[in-house]
Amino acid sequence: MTTESVVEAQARPKRFADLFAHRRWIRRSEPFPHVYARDVFVPEYFARMSEDIAEVRRESPDLFRQVAANYSADGISLANLRGTAFDVFASRDWHDLVAGIVGVTATGDVEGSVHHHAPGAPYGWPHNDLNPAWFPGEAPAPDEVRLPSESVDTKSGKREAGVPARESIRAVAVLFYFGNPGWQPGDGGETALYNNLSEGEKLPELTLVPPLDNSLILFEVTPRTWHTFAGGNIKDRNSVVMWVHRTKDDAVARWGGDKIVYW
Repeated sequence: MTTESVVEAQARPKRFADLFAHRRWIRRSEPFPHVYARDVFVPEYFARMSEDIAEVRRESPDLFRQVAANYSADGISLANLRGTAFDVFASRDWHDLVAGIVGVTATGDVEGSVHHHAPGAPYGWPHNDLNPAWFPGEAPAPDEVRLPSESVDTKSGKREAGVPARESIRAVAVLFYFGNPGWQPGDGGETALYNNLSEGEKLPELTLVPPLDNSLILFEVTPRTWHTFAGGNIKDRNSVVMWVHRTKDDAVARWGGDKIVYW
């Protein structure tokens, strides 16, 4: 049986806090621990997201690329959305908020993008997000964040000689839904959360999280946080997918190095 409790968002500077419609988010225990929230941002700020992404797509369509091989979404990185409403997801305040809710000591490294699935997208594949990412330069200061850079391959760390970079491990995953107005059951495009992923078991018991506008789920990334895009959407489906990170030493101490899933 799923258990729930209320999560009160920590106190933040007023300008940041004023973006939120309320601060009562629900902590759920099944199928793995995660936090769910509705009406995350105030309506004026939330409305800017769809407007801003539409403008960027009109003016810079070349910035939208396939997210991954054999994956049905195209996407644009948070680094290419600076100066828009999506800046909130690349802020230190947001980084510290989601890390604090989960209780993770995070590095200040932020990885993420806006994903768009066209109608009729197929079911994805179960994954747990316990993956590495490489970031340029030194570790961020306590009031900074570091985003990926084209100077360092985020997945492999490949870079030119003399370019400094650090490997960190995804620690907290956030999926925020927007640009899906009027979603109803049967419209598809949910996020599937699995209670287990036994060998040879294609369809374990799962929970479907609807892509309702201005809602989110977030969770600490662990070896058992299996999830995927459920596909079958009859309309465009949009979301922000992002992670904050922990040091590799922390991840190895917690889960063991063999649990990290390399690309």
